[in-house]
Amino acid sequence: MNGTSSAGSSGSSSSTSASNLQTTFLQLLVAQLQNQDPTNPMDSSQMTSQLAQINTVSGIQQLNTSLTSLSTQLSAGQNAQAALLIGSNVLAAGSSATVSSGTAPQLGVTLPSAVSDVKLTITNAAGQVVNTFDLGAQSAGTVPVTWNGKDSAGNTVADGTYKVTATATTNGQSATATALVASQVQGVVQQSDGSAGLKLANGKTVALSSVAAIL
Repeated sequence: MNGTSSAGSSGSSSSTSASNLQTTFLQLLVAQLQNQDPTNPMDSSQMTSQLAQINTVSGIQQLNTSLTSLSTQLSAGQNAQAALLIGSNVLAAGSSATVSSGTAPQLGVTLPSAVSDVKLTITNAAGQVVNTFDLGAQSAGTVPVTWNGKDSAGNTVADGTYKVTATATTNGQSATATALVASQVQGVVQQSDGSAGLKLANGKTVALSSVAAIL
């Protein structure tokens, strides 16, 4: 309701401003006509040009009002879509995964471009590598990785928080790869730029647009 009132007030304010601008312009134009030199009257082409300018300014203000209204509607729609994700698990950028009762969250990697090789490395609090997933060559996009909560020797790791790191190469050169960690969506918040943000169970808040997959 507040958003609607705000949008309405903004539209009304813009309309009033445009109306005031037109009135002021017409008053100046009339004064200019009344005080013109009879021997050198105002060129009709100049009047036409000035009328065209005021119409252009008025049109721009109306366009701004329409765009503001459209932006408000899109934002409301995005928030509604985000609310539907509450209770769902999503894959989003993350650097840590918590193992509880031997169960690890779903992992993944997102790639902006195709790579020759990509690896996902899991490290414990002591800095020791407990498991590595070599995913080989991959196309651009999201690559899901299922970790069963075990180390490379097949032993169940202790409960706790583990660091997750993604690395990739293309023809021997380092390439961009982002690690993904699944977490449950607990709520929706409005971010500083007005877009919808998802509040996750792991304590992070991520933009709706940054969700790589819905599980």
